[in-house]
Amino acid sequence: MALIAPSLLAADFLKLQAECEMVNNSAADWLHLDVMDGMFVPNISFGPMVIEFVRKVVNKPCDVHLMIEQPARYAEQFKNAGADHLTIHIEACPMLHQDITQIKALGMKAGVAVNPHTPVSLLSDILHEVSIVNLMSVNPGFGGQKFIAYTLEKIKQLKQMIRERNLDVLIEIDGGVTIENAKEIIDAGADVLVAGSTVFRATDPIAAVEKLKSL
Repeated sequence: MALIAPSLLAADFLKLQAECEMVNNSAADWLHLDVMDGMFVPNISFGPMVIEFVRKVVNKPCDVHLMIEQPARYAEQFKNAGADHLTIHIEACPMLHQDITQIKALGMKAGVAVNPHTPVSLLSDILHEVSIVNLMSVNPGFGGQKFIAYTLEKIKQLKQMIRERNLDVLIEIDGGVTIENAKEIIDAGADVLVAGSTVFRATDPIAAVEKLKSL
């Protein structure tokens, strides 16, 4: 059974407390928070202050995904805001090992994210240092995009790497996850499904989470 992490990016920010309480009351395992800086990706979302307020309401682990340049500069701020997991992009971090080490030293689970065009083979030297690999299944920057089909092959390749090394690393799929394609994604080897529109924009978000959990 995959873990379900609704993405706050798709929530109604006029009803942010209610949306967070919905996540609490659902079968969701984590809350996923997408931080964008308008430089690494062509959009700006929110930062530590919003996460700090969300953390006052949400009783599930906060899974923070930094789609920003030089993310290590802000690791301590996100820890103080309440991040339980902090995921940074391989494409944004020329000193990736150092940045991952810093995240773990701050007491958070460290994750590394890869864009759709980035081969999973580039994770070979860092895989044993992280708890989560976020495979972007859309081009990062905007919610509501369609799942990129060849992500399924990347999931299988990454799962094989993890099994061959007997590592305890979760594969997280972020982008375009729907009720219709979730089973295929899980069968390929995914452990965590990030679901934005599929949950927050459903007629019954709690039922949508239940459906994803049942697959």
